[in-house]
Parts: sequence; structure tokens; C-alpha cells
Amino acid sequence: MISKLLPRRADYAGARRSWRADLFAGVTVGIVALPLALGFGITTGLGASVGIVTAIVAGVVAAVFGGSNVQVSGPTGAMTVVLVPIVAQYGKDGVLLAGIMAGLLVLAASIGRLGRALSYVPWPVIEGFTLGIAVLIFLQQVPNALGVAKPEGENAALVAARAVGVALGGDVVWASLALVAVVVAIMMVLPRIRKELPASLVAVVVATAIAEVMHLHVALIGSLPDTLPTPSLPTVSMARISDLLGPAFAIAALAAIESLLSAKVADGMADTGRSDPDRELFGQGLANVVAPIFGGMPATGAIARTAVNVRAGARTRVSAIVHSFVLLLVVLVGSSLVATIPLAALAGVLMVTACRMVDPHNVRAVVRATRGDALVLAVTATVTIAFDLILAVEVGVAIAAVLALRAVARSSRVQVQEIDRDRGDDIDSDVEHALLHEHIVVYRVQGSLFFGAAQQFLTQLTAVTNVKVVILRLADIQVVDATGAAALEETVAELERRGITVLLKGVRPEHQQPFAAVGAFRRLAHERHVFDDLGEAIEHARAHVRRDLDNHAA
Repeated sequence: MISKLLPRRADYAGARRSWRADLFAGVTVGIVALPLALGFGITTGLGASVGIVTAIVAGVVAAVFGGSNVQVSGPTGAMTVVLVPIVAQYGKDGVLLAGIMAGLLVLAASIGRLGRALSYVPWPVIEGFTLGIAVLIFLQQVPNALGVAKPEGENAALVAARAVGVALGGDVVWASLALVAVVVAIMMVLPRIRKELPASLVAVVVATAIAEVMHLHVALIGSLPDTLPTPSLPTVSMARISDLLGPAFAIAALAAIESLLSAKVADGMADTGRSDPDRELFGQGLANVVAPIFGGMPATGAIARTAVNVRAGARTRVSAIVHSFVLLLVVLVGSSLVATIPLAALAGVLMVTACRMVDPHNVRAVVRATRGDALVLAVTATVTIAFDLILAVEVGVAIAAVLALRAVARSSRVQVQEIDRDRGDDIDSDVEHALLHEHIVVYRVQGSLFFGAAQQFLTQLTAVTNVKVVILRLADIQVVDATGAAALEETVAELERRGITVLLKGVRPEHQQPFAAVGAFRRLAHERHVFDDLGEAIEHARAHVRRDLDNHAA
């Protein structure tokens, strides 16, 4: 079974024909990834070097072992949001151990074939936490944009508010704001002039040149290593593992969800074959085990970089591998140049990136779809900003599930049927016609008979009066659970107790087991009161009515 998750020759089918396009795409996405990797590393508090090491190591491991042909992995804004409080509480060593633990959890999920299950996250939840993440990333950059020291605190909104307070007190570095403005302007204008140029890299280069030429007193990235760190394991103990189990689950959940989401987006953009969700989890899990060993932080599939990769012409996973080697080349020969980049320039890049994460068209579409979808999006975004991403996803999915169940329950209904229309034969006399309508009622049950609709079913059917036979048409029921089956059993028992004969018509084979398990059939007055044909059920009901009327007359 594990062999199905491992790399195969077919992963590189067509690479001989597409290697030039893959090489170009890999170089392009590597250039785009550089400022993002540096920025996300700094934002977490772990440092720029951690961000770029993560992009290199996790990028190549996930590319080789993942389930998508064009997915690009590395540090992301969503993971940054999760890691900031973990770094504050447990430090770098804690994050590395939590990352390895999370990688093992994701590997276990892939072996357990949970890939497809984890990919079913409602669209309003996805848009909601994307909106929330975008707001958090933007707020996290406020201190660097203002040129003030990052205030203590885990909540991005609180940190941003304190930074603004410090700036208003007179400590704002106007040079930092000017560099942010330059970066934002270039990233907004350049794509309209020359779309093929990497706007974020050009913006960073221009801002760095301005800072150097004008000798601006702004904070810089600082020294970076010129080699990859030596592999090593963080401190491990049972107490440490116990403390980090919660953060590890949070990291694993995000790594799985965001990576599958990114791969799904890539499937819609590229015609390179569908991604394998279980293999994608395997690749991401392995990447999150290996990256911390080299001093990197947890990583996920990156939607923005994956989109750049596809648009640049990538056809195979060679492009993602090339992207990692481009970043490695930067570390080996360009670390001294990277060290001179102003933090304000990276803040500007990440602010623009945060704004571009939100697709206004998608948000409007969700909000206009239904009130329930709008509620899910708003709650998910709010919880993401106020608390944390994993809780937001849990709350969003829970609300979406409740709304879906309510909709299913509302679609379930019980309708009274006209007997003469349901039958295909003629009624013998006006007297018998009156008897049928007076003493026999046919109910057609439609939709789902489950816990959400069970009480409605029970209340409506047991309210019947002045009849001798009730025929329940059950062929249109789509779903039955134990609660729904128990409601049928209780209904039959209540009606039979009141002297009303119950006949069941059209019980579907797949529903026999739940009905039998709760004893619904045993509550019938006779085992032959289950019919496949409505005409036979009505004839049987007429016989009951005649017999009861004759007994009453005697």
C-alpha cells in the first residue's frame, strides 16, 4: 500500500519534451518565492534564513514525493499565522519538534488514505479563512512598515495597534514608509506594463538600491548563512512531546488542508493530470519531517507560487525542483546581497501579497449565494482573526454542516396522497369511494428520514385521527439513520396502539436493515403488512375497513 505513495517514473512523463518550459517556470517561481520565503521567515520570528531553508528543503522533498505535478511548496502566510504564537511560547526548538511531529501525523493521514476526506472543505470556509489569513498577514507587517520594533504579543491585530501607537508617539521611521510605498507602487504598476517581469523581486531590488544610495537608516534582514545548516534533531522528551501535541495537530491540519486546496486549484489551472491527494499528503508529511531537521519551519503547498508555476508553463514536477535549486544558489552565492534588503521592502511585498490573496469575485459570489454561506464566511474570517485558523476551520465546517442538515431536514416532507389517483383501478361505488376517503389515509414520505427530520415525521404522522388504516409510502426516502428508523418504529407503535392499522409500501432494500434493527416491522399488526405494490396495499386496506365496519354494524 505504501508503494502506491512513492515516486514513480510516470511522474516525469513528458519531461524530455517540456524540460525547457519546466526550467523557465522553475527559475521564474524561484525568483518570486525568494522575497516571500524571506518575509515569512522574518514574520514568524524565526529569521529570514529559516524561511529560505524551508523553501529549499520542503520545496524539493514535496516536489519529488507529492501528488501534484505542478505544486510548489514552502513557507506560507497561513502557516506563519499558526506559527507566530507557537514561536512565542515554545521558541525555535519547540517549533522544529512540533514540525516533525506534524509531519509524522500528515504521513499517517496519507497512509490511512484520508486525502480525499480532508479535501472536502466547504467553499465558504475556504474563502473565510483565506480572508482572515490575509488580514492577519497584513497586520503582522505593520511594525516593519512603520519602522518600529515589533511589540510583544501574539495577536496580530493587537501587535499592529501597539505599533501604530508607538509610531504616533513620534518614533515612526518615515524612510520605512517611503520604501513600502515604492514597493507597493512597483508591484501594482509593473504587471500592467511588463507582465512577464517578477514584480515582487524588482520592487525589492529597487527599494534596496534606494536604501543603499540614500543611506537610509532602516532595519535590514542582516547576515544569512552561505550554506545549508547541518542536519540535527531538536531536543526530544516525553514532556516536550506532550506539550507540543496540540500545536503539532494544528500544524498538521493546516499543512494537509492548505496543500490539498492548493493542489486542487492547480488541477483546475493545468492540464497535467489530476493530483493524488494521498500522495500529496505523503509528500507534505515527509517535507515537514525533513525541513525541521535542516532548521526549517513547517511548510505547505503554496497557492500563489503554484499559480505562478502553472502560468509560467510548468508541465512536470521538474519545475518545482528547479525552484528549490534556484533558492539554494541564492544562499550559496548571493547571501551577502540578500542581507542588505530592508525589512520594510519585504513588509510591502507581503502586504500586497495579503491583499491579492483575497479574490473579491469569490467573496461576493459566496455572500450573494445564500445567507447561510455568507454567515459561514463571516464567522470563519472573524474566528481566524480573533483566535486561530484551526478553530476557525472547525467552527466554519460545523456551521456549514448544521446549515446543510437543516436544509436536508426541510426538504424532507410527508404528503397526503389522493387514493383514487394513486390507484390504477376504478372504485366500485360512491359509497366505497366515501369509505376509502374517510377511513384510509395514504402518506408519501419524501427526502431523508434522519435525526434532523425525525421529530417532524413523528409529530405529523401521529396527529392523524378518525381513520382505520394508514399506508406509508416509503420508496422516495433517500437516507435513513437509526434515529429516523426509530421514529418510524415509534410512529407505527403509536398508531397501532390507537387501533389504526399501519401498512408499509415500497421499503427499499438498503433500508430494511435499520428498520429491522429498531423493530419497526415487529410493531406492525401482521408481518404481511409490508407491500411492494400500492394497489395491493389499498385493496388490503379496504378489506380492513370493510371488516371493521361489519364488526361495528354487528
